[in-house]
Amino acid sequence: MQDLPVINIKALIDRSDRATVATEIRAACIDKGFFYIVGHGVDPGLEQKLEALSGQFFELPEAEKLTYRMAMAGRAWRGFFPVGGELTSGKPDWKEGLYFGEEHEDDHPLVLAQTPLHGKNLFPDLPEFKATVLQYLQVMTDLSHRLMEGIALSLGLDEHYFFQHFTSDPTILFRIFHYPPPPPGTTVWGVGEHSDYGLLTILKQDDVGGLEVKTKTGWIEAPPLAHAFVCNIGDMLDRLTRGLYRSTPHRVQNKTQRERCSYPFFFDPSFKAQINALPVKLELFSQATQEAREVRWDKSDVHAFSGTYGDYLLGKVDKVFPDLKDSAKV
Repeated sequence: MQDLPVINIKALIDRSDRATVATEIRAACIDKGFFYIVGHGVDPGLEQKLEALSGQFFELPEAEKLTYRMAMAGRAWRGFFPVGGELTSGKPDWKEGLYFGEEHEDDHPLVLAQTPLHGKNLFPDLPEFKATVLQYLQVMTDLSHRLMEGIALSLGLDEHYFFQHFTSDPTILFRIFHYPPPPPGTTVWGVGEHSDYGLLTILKQDDVGGLEVKTKTGWIEAPPLAHAFVCNIGDMLDRLTRGLYRSTPHRVQNKTQRERCSYPFFFDPSFKAQINALPVKLELFSQATQEAREVRWDKSDVHAFSGTYGDYLLGKVDKVFPDLKDSAKV
């Protein structure tokens, strides 16, 4: 049984009873930092097409997948990485994947400035793959804006606060991960304990399961629910709310002999956005139980950070792909 709240966000989409949804979001963000959403309006046909195309890609020979390796995208840091090619806390993950982001043309100001994480994607040469991923990115971006309106309302802010101050030009990152079955007789982590970097993650899971969330009372499973996405908040929302909303550690382990895929979409502040605390009313803190937190999984203090979101993100990416910066074509 799942222990995370399930929130119907239809009222955010059709702009009806948004206050009720905002209250549910606030409770979820204070308590666990994770929740499911239903009533989101995303076309199931689009999800099914994305799943089918992803399966086609991961079935390709390794040599063919490596023609889309991340080093080929230069500073954009897009493309394929093999099993063990990504690190969490210095340890290789038992997964392979594709990295995507907003499609930037060569004349984009941040591309011209050779800004990391900006550029064109490396799309596999499979029919409809590029069009499907770009459509999914747009649908998820629109959904994220609606969810951030609900989060703003949950904090007693104007619904457009995040758009006006952080997300008018958001940093968009999308991953397609494939978790092979573990080798017989072994225990391996698809992704070790970690928290996400930005504002909001919207995760599409397949039906295999394996996601675990660290709560105040221990680790719990977050199994797939039909027609639902898993949402969680990231380090920057934790930082912006001065710890009121929790950037919760989570991890993934494929405990089956089936192939597992997941599709996390990250909606983050603009690259140049300055990260400063939000004007959140003190009464919200009095409503929440402010408990002493244990030392973070990476032994860092997100609340000590100052600077732009790009500064924070690049510091994290360098640890996930320590060799990529040197090997990338520039």
